[in-house]
Amino acid sequence: MGLSIFKRKSLDKLIAESDDSEKGFKRTLSATGLIALGIGAVIGAGLFVRTAAAIANNAGPSVTIGFIIAGIGCALAGLCYAEFASMIPISGSAYTYSYATMGELVAWIIGWDLMLEYAIGAATVSIAWSEYLNTLLGYFSVGGRPLHIPYEWCHSPFETFKNAAGVEMHGIMNVPALFIVFAITLLLIRGMKESAFVNGLIVITKVSIVIMVIVFGWSYINPANHTPYIPEPSVFNDAQGVSHNFGGIMGILGAAGVVFFAFIGFDAVSTAAQEAKNPKRDMPIGILGSLAICTVLYILFAHVLSGLGSVENFRTTGKEASVSYAIQTFMPGYGWLGKLITVAILAGFSSVILVLLMGQSRVFYSMSRDGLVPKVFSDMHPKFRTPYKSNLIFFLFVGLFAAFVPGDIVGDMSSIGTLFAFVLVCAGVWIMRVKRPEIQRQFKTPLVPLVPILGIIVCGAMIYGLGWINWVRLLIWMGLGIVVYFAYSRKHSKLNNESENEK
Repeated sequence: MGLSIFKRKSLDKLIAESDDSEKGFKRTLSATGLIALGIGAVIGAGLFVRTAAAIANNAGPSVTIGFIIAGIGCALAGLCYAEFASMIPISGSAYTYSYATMGELVAWIIGWDLMLEYAIGAATVSIAWSEYLNTLLGYFSVGGRPLHIPYEWCHSPFETFKNAAGVEMHGIMNVPALFIVFAITLLLIRGMKESAFVNGLIVITKVSIVIMVIVFGWSYINPANHTPYIPEPSVFNDAQGVSHNFGGIMGILGAAGVVFFAFIGFDAVSTAAQEAKNPKRDMPIGILGSLAICTVLYILFAHVLSGLGSVENFRTTGKEASVSYAIQTFMPGYGWLGKLITVAILAGFSSVILVLLMGQSRVFYSMSRDGLVPKVFSDMHPKFRTPYKSNLIFFLFVGLFAAFVPGDIVGDMSSIGTLFAFVLVCAGVWIMRVKRPEIQRQFKTPLVPLVPILGIIVCGAMIYGLGWINWVRLLIWMGLGIVVYFAYSRKHSKLNNESENEK
C-alpha cells in the first residue's frame, strides 16, 4: 500500500459512477449559454469591492495592469481546464480531473484547496453583500435619520473605526453576512434550479451596470488621479496594521493577486461539461469567451474607477461600497446610478454566493462518495434530493468566516487557494501529456508544455505578490489538509480498499 496515495481512478469508473449517481445531464448548453454561465459566476464582489482595495493598498491607477496580468494567468489556466473538461467530461471540477490523472493524494490536495475558493470565496462575497446592504439602507431614513446597521454588528471583531466624533468603534459580529449565507443555504437545501433564462437576466443586469459606469464615468475621469500611472515603490500600512507593497512591480503583482479574486468562478464552466451540446467546441469557447469579455470590462472599469477618485479617497471615506461612493461623490447628477447599482449588486452578489456554495457542496459530495470525507457530506434529503447535511455544515464553516473575519483577509485566502489550484491544473495537463498520451482529448491545450509552464509562472508570480502572510496561511491550511488525509481519508478511501488495482 506504499504507493496507494498515487493510485488513479479509471476514466471508465468515473463515467460509470457519474451516470449512476446523476443519471446523466441533458446536453442543453450552447457556447453562448456557457459564456453566460461564466459571466454570471465571475462578475461580483471581486470587481465591485476588491478593485478599490487594490487601488488603495497596492497599485493606485496601475491596478489596470494588475487586471491584465490576472487575466493572462486565468487564460493560461483556462486553456488547461478546457483540455481536462473535454478529456473527462463529468462534474467535479479539478478534483475529479486530478483523481483520474495524478492520483489520490493530489486529488485530495486540490479538493481541500477548493474549499479556499468556494467556501472562503462565499464568505468574502457575503461580507461585501453586508457592506452594500448598509449603503442601500442609507438611502432611506426614519425621522430624518438615515437607516444603518450599527458598526459593531456589521464588522468582524478584528476591525476598528473612528467616527466623526473621534470615538473608536469595534466590530463584534457581521450579522448581515451571516444572514445571507443562511438564507442561501436554506435555498440550496430546498432545491433551486436556475434556468438559463434567469441566469441570462442576471448576466444582462451585471454587464449593463459595468458598462453604464464605464460610459457615464469616462468623462468624469480626473487625469491628476492617473499621475503617476505607476506610483513609486513604497510600503503602506492599512487600518488593520497590515503592510502592503505599494507601487512599482511588487505593487502591481500584489494588485494582480488581489483582483484575481474578481476572476474566481470561471472554472465553474468546467463543471458543466456534461451539459454542453458539443464539449469539444463549446467548452473552450465558454471558458475563454467568458474570461475575455470579463477581462476587457474589468480593465475599462478599473481605469474609470481609479480616475474618479484619488488613492487617498479609496483608503479613507470610499473604503466600503466604493463604487457607489465614487459615483455619488465624483459624478454629480448620477446619484440614481449609485442607488441602482447598489440594488443590482446585492442581487448579483447573492447569485455568486449561490454558485460558490453549490460548487462547494458538489466537490465534497464527490469526495464523500470516494470515501475521502465522511458520508455525511453525501447524505441526500429524502424529499428535496439535496446534500442538506453538507449544506448545513458549510453554513457553519462559511458563517464563522463571514461573521468574524475581515473581508480583505478571507479574500486574499480565497485568491491564493484558487491560484494554487490553477498551478496544479496546469501541471496536471503537462504531466498527462507525458504519462498518458493515449487518452482521447477532444480539446488540446496549444503549445504544451509552453502554455502550462507560463500558466504556472504567472499564477506563481501572483501568489508571490500576495505576500508572506498569505503564503503562511496557505501552508498552514494545506498542512492541516495533509494531516486530515493521512489520519482519515487514506484509511477510508474506497479506491484503496478495493481488492483489485485500477490504473
